[in-house]
Amino acid sequence: MPNRSTDALFQLVKSLEKSEKRNFKLYVQRNSSSENLKIVQLFDALDKMDTYDESLLLSKYKDLKKQQLSNIKAHLYKQILSSLRLIKNENNIDIQLHEMMDHARILYNKGLYLQSLKMLDRMKELARANNQITYLLQVLFFEKKIEALHITRSMTDRAEQLVCDVDETNRRLVMVSKLSNLSLLLYSWYIKHGHARDENDEKEIQQFFDQHYPPGADEAKGFYERLYRYQSYCWYAFIRQDFLLYYRYTQKWVELFEKEPFMIEVETAHYIKGMHNLMGAHFDLQNYTKLKEALEKFEAFAQSDLVVNNHNNRIQVFVYLNVSKINKHFMEGTFTEGLLLVPYIEEKLHEYEIYLDRHRILVFYYKIASLYFGSGQYEKAIDYLNKIINWKVDLRTDLQCYSRLLHLIAHYELGNFQLLEYLFKSVYRFMAKMGNLSVVEEEIFRFLRRTFHLSPRQLKPEFAKLLEQLKQLQANRFETRAFAYLDIISWLESKMENIPATEIVIRQKFLSRMKRKAVEDPPAS
Repeated sequence: MPNRSTDALFQLVKSLEKSEKRNFKLYVQRNSSSENLKIVQLFDALDKMDTYDESLLLSKYKDLKKQQLSNIKAHLYKQILSSLRLIKNENNIDIQLHEMMDHARILYNKGLYLQSLKMLDRMKELARANNQITYLLQVLFFEKKIEALHITRSMTDRAEQLVCDVDETNRRLVMVSKLSNLSLLLYSWYIKHGHARDENDEKEIQQFFDQHYPPGADEAKGFYERLYRYQSYCWYAFIRQDFLLYYRYTQKWVELFEKEPFMIEVETAHYIKGMHNLMGAHFDLQNYTKLKEALEKFEAFAQSDLVVNNHNNRIQVFVYLNVSKINKHFMEGTFTEGLLLVPYIEEKLHEYEIYLDRHRILVFYYKIASLYFGSGQYEKAIDYLNKIINWKVDLRTDLQCYSRLLHLIAHYELGNFQLLEYLFKSVYRFMAKMGNLSVVEEEIFRFLRRTFHLSPRQLKPEFAKLLEQLKQLQANRFETRAFAYLDIISWLESKMENIPATEIVIRQKFLSRMKRKAVEDPPAS
């Protein structure tokens, strides 16, 4: 499990690029006070550490007294942020707008009201051009202050125009706030619970969505209003496992940026998340061709300066690009080939361990375990599943349940029959406690309970019976997640056909599906 240091200063130091470290040293050494020399000493010590260890820090650097450490750390933290603030990023719209507001306030404090208003006009134009509503409201309130306190005679009907602008901006902000709240709450529901498990869950989500969806949202045309509306529908559809609706709104999400491409630079993280969800929708719908196209597009984006030169963007692209690469291997049935990704993923998980949230790490562990399971390497699959099972977290209970189920089947494959009775009870108790037993899971448990003591010759009829029962459940929308997390159908078919590896069955299905699609959709002449 990643060692996630929670020391804020250590995390900040470790996030710095070489150029940023060099800039900090130049900034802090502009004068050689003893206090600044101490913070440089502390900076160097933290920079050399792999994990934060305060006892080791104090033992190595005798000049750093325990009673002084808290104050020195706080001072160092502030100085690093100040040094980073001086590195101007002309492409960052937030920094540009902040700087313009600073200049407007300086001019105002100098009594140069008209010059301040001119600066605010420029800021207003930039904020409008980049859909920055919150900054626009700041400008308008500052303009109101100047007009209310001073006779500027800057234009006729100034008061009326300002009032109209403020009212319109406030209306937009209220809509953006309501839609972004809805999007966040739906996403939080999914992180905690996963997909809707039955009609009761679906009814609860529908009521929640209807209750919080703001009147007039469908008519709102602003960039952020549409962005959060599409996100809200995206999570709503995903939770309900309405994957066609999910695809439609992820497509709208990405197209929103494609129609206003300058916003990719302004809201890069939202664009990255949109591409991730679009690729995920193609995977859920088993649309291999579209997934491949989107993946190629995202790989090209990963090489852009926008990603390469931004630490946060690099981390997010690493996560979503590699999740989709693994999904592509799942669709192709190329599990063994997919394992070639694992060393790189492990290396990056270690490198980014202080930045990645636990949910992302859980997803990677499960997907890596699934690659090993699909390639027939059950012991390695168990190693990764144990990482999930032994990690006490309250996220993605559905993922934890399926990890235990896959763990059980892997032991079944290895013939660890002495463990199975204990594992049956343990997994069943866990799933029952989480309220997470689906019809598919119940069928699998019944099968495993009655067959783990049977001879191989006696198993085949039981496999056939279970396969028939599960195929009938494939059309049930609430059982979709069982087949998405664990392709139990292909596993059973491999048993029926005496094929040693599940990946062979999935690969045959993939090739057959692509051949059929080529016949149905011949290339244009």
